[in-house]
Amino acid sequence: MILKGAEIARYLARPDPTRPALLIYGQDAMRVALKRAEAVKALVGNNADEEMRLTRLPGGDLRKDPAALMDAVKAVGFFPGQRLVLVDDTPDAAAPAIAAAIADWRSGDAVIVVAAGGLSKSSALRKLFEPHPAAVTAPIYDDPPGEEEITRWLAEAGLREVPRDAMRDLALLSRALDPGDFRQTVEMIGLYKHGDPTPLTPAEIADLAPATIEAEVDELIDSVAEGRAREFALLMRRIEAQGILPVTLCIAALRHFRALHAASSDPGGPGAGLARLRPPVFGPRRDRMLRQAQGWGMRALEDAIHQLIDTDLSLRSASRAPALAVMERMLLRLCMMPRGGR
Repeated sequence: MILKGAEIARYLARPDPTRPALLIYGQDAMRVALKRAEAVKALVGNNADEEMRLTRLPGGDLRKDPAALMDAVKAVGFFPGQRLVLVDDTPDAAAPAIAAAIADWRSGDAVIVVAAGGLSKSSALRKLFEPHPAAVTAPIYDDPPGEEEITRWLAEAGLREVPRDAMRDLALLSRALDPGDFRQTVEMIGLYKHGDPTPLTPAEIADLAPATIEAEVDELIDSVAEGRAREFALLMRRIEAQGILPVTLCIAALRHFRALHAASSDPGGPGAGLARLRPPVFGPRRDRMLRQAQGWGMRALEDAIHQLIDTDLSLRSASRAPALAVMERMLLRLCMMPRGGR
């Protein structure tokens, strides 16, 4: 049996212990590891290792010792409860041993969970599992988790009622972060909100989300986009003390102003334009950029981008002008620029 779409997340959250084997495979090792851990926990619980109900076998060893899997599946445990054999990093060469164990599997035997990397259509493991009437195949794609899966993770972290705006920001965050980082962020949010009955807010999500760019640079570019010349001078001195390269500042400013321009020039308006940005922006950051895009207007943003491109070319040229001073003057000009108008 091959799982598809939303069936994959639902099944791995509650696997059927009456089925002999489950194959989890995919190109992204982190995603496969997370899904494998989720399925194992759902089948045998948190104490399976201590109660000797979980046996781990390296998939690469089964070619030399195919009987090891059969012995582990048939072994009688000292503790009551579901038993499981986890076969990790499984190559196609292990398929004959797995096929023999599935063929001889009986009710009461340990469930077999097989984890593998990317498998082609001609893979021996896929040819074994996909047509099998009782075994289950769960291909793990590089798609971000859906709302149903995020809701389940939040519930496990102790958050059962999440407002729509917070859920929207979590969905955006799931696309911006690696799956492991996103899962850790959800758990961190659960710890932060433990004992707090108030609804989760976009501001709290933004505060707890991992930083994606240098915070000092981010604040400096915001001061330029918002025309806060006095704060710009103070932030610039801190940037200088940290030794951040002028070309790094220019790249960050270009990225930010191009994002504002994309939002400002969107036919649906700046709000719709910001929603289409990749990587996504959310929470107070999105509101701040919306105000900036509306304040500048499309034409002024185009002028700012042209000036930043010229400065970038100058920084990369053979000019002997002090690069940091060139960049500082450029940003200060943008800070003082007239803006507004489409």
